[in-house]
Amino acid sequence: MEVMPAVTGLAAHASGHGTGGADCPNCGTVLGPHDFVGQSFFIAQNMMLAFAGFFFSQVSVVPKKWQTSVSVAFLVCFIAWYNYTFMKDIWVQYQVTPTVYRYSDWLITVPLQVMEFYFILKAANPRIGGGLLGKLFGYSFVMLVGGWLGETGATSHIIGFVAGMAGWLAIVYEVFSGEAAGYATALTSAGSKQGYSTIRTIVTFGWTIYPLGYFVSYIAPRGITPAEVDVYLNVLYNIADLVNKGMFGCAVWAAAKADEMEEKLLEN
Repeated sequence: MEVMPAVTGLAAHASGHGTGGADCPNCGTVLGPHDFVGQSFFIAQNMMLAFAGFFFSQVSVVPKKWQTSVSVAFLVCFIAWYNYTFMKDIWVQYQVTPTVYRYSDWLITVPLQVMEFYFILKAANPRIGGGLLGKLFGYSFVMLVGGWLGETGATSHIIGFVAGMAGWLAIVYEVFSGEAAGYATALTSAGSKQGYSTIRTIVTFGWTIYPLGYFVSYIAPRGITPAEVDVYLNVLYNIADLVNKGMFGCAVWAAAKADEMEEKLLEN
């Protein structure tokens, strides 16, 4: 499925724009009553704004060593919200996958999320160097570029899938058995241990939704139309973003509050 030609040919696709045409009955300027994919875009956009607002309000009240991590959680959700304002409009008006906007979001927010491992470890051990940060960023970049090239048709879907999976599995290895995992064994506070463990679980299991959506939509044998592929792909991606951005940030915030509570108990 070629996404870029579809995006550049939007006007032709949406004949009857405003009320929907015969070739695109759900296309219009407002969300249709049976457009469940469009609803998922609106829900994701609203939730991202709610998460961003909450994390922003918490930056100044969490312990100082956690402020960077909570600030990153805010940035991730705020950037996602901003991109969803465009993605939902592309879908509602033209019923096509907003791949360019999707990756404009992910190319910024996913590396920030992966860097949370470094920020948690660095807060507990200031002597940790920047090499770990560079590795985590590099793995996430490989993962995203592979998926982007595959989804836009710049390379074959299989090559893009393999490259993306390689980057993701490198991240999983790093946080379970690599340098990051070695530093994690030295964490002493319950909050830091909780935060590292929870976001590691999200990256390992929550992020499986993305390659699953990619595989089902582009690689697996199927007897469905390209329009149906767009439906499945976008619903899966929108759900994945809610779990893997919002819940990711909540895990960081909860760890910060647990750390704060532990410090108060020790003081008393």
